[in-house]
Amino acid sequence: MNFESRVALITGAGSEGGIGREIARQLSKKGAEVILSDINEDGLQTGIREIEDLGGIAHSITMDVTNKKSVQQGVKEITENLGKIDILVNNAGVSRPTNVTEISEDEWDLVFNVNMKGVFFLTQAVLPYMEEKNYGRIVNLGSVSGKRGGGIFGGSHYSAAKAGVTGFTKAVAREAAKYQITCNSVAPGLVGGTEITSGLLTDEKKKAIQNDIPLGRVGKVEDIAYSIAFLVSEEAGYITGEELDINGGSHID
Repeated sequence: MNFESRVALITGAGSEGGIGREIARQLSKKGAEVILSDINEDGLQTGIREIEDLGGIAHSITMDVTNKKSVQQGVKEITENLGKIDILVNNAGVSRPTNVTEISEDEWDLVFNVNMKGVFFLTQAVLPYMEEKNYGRIVNLGSVSGKRGGGIFGGSHYSAAKAGVTGFTKAVAREAAKYQITCNSVAPGLVGGTEITSGLLTDEKKKAIQNDIPLGRVGKVEDIAYSIAFLVSEEAGYITGEELDINGGSHID
């Protein structure tokens, strides 16, 4: 896989041990010019230095994926400075393990706004630029919870939002295909070391989840990043509207 001359935007890339940072690292290693996006400005700067130290080209843009104006302004700034966005990875996400009877409206809105509305805002903003170039790769982060109705960490709001991402991905794939744009999703199981659980995942719960994984371990950020790198590559140009399970066998369709 070679991403030289490609420009890739990755949301939720501010967390040091997160999936977004690893995606940016892997695409950069293969030649892409990467833009790290997040609301965590300090994390973005750390990420840029890390990629530059590895010899890559990286930029950052502070963007709130739940705010349409912030997204539109950010995408406009990127295209004005770099001329295009070839690859979009909608990675920003948040999860809460709240029982359905205890979910407040504010928490429901938070989970949906980040996980679902953010994917919509970014895709809607980036697609016109991809259509103009007659080329694009979009990958959205779903979750095993959206397929099996929870049972991993997130509550019903998280499962519902991630199931929505799956349906949205398939619809966009159909609409964008005539422009040679592919749109796929990945559905990770539990991935260790990330901040999506906001420190709420106990060691006891983590052990119980791990015991239910046939491959005997939780996922690593590299497991997800390698798969996404393939989906946004030239080699995956005939794959669109698909959802790739990356869960060690904890859920098998």
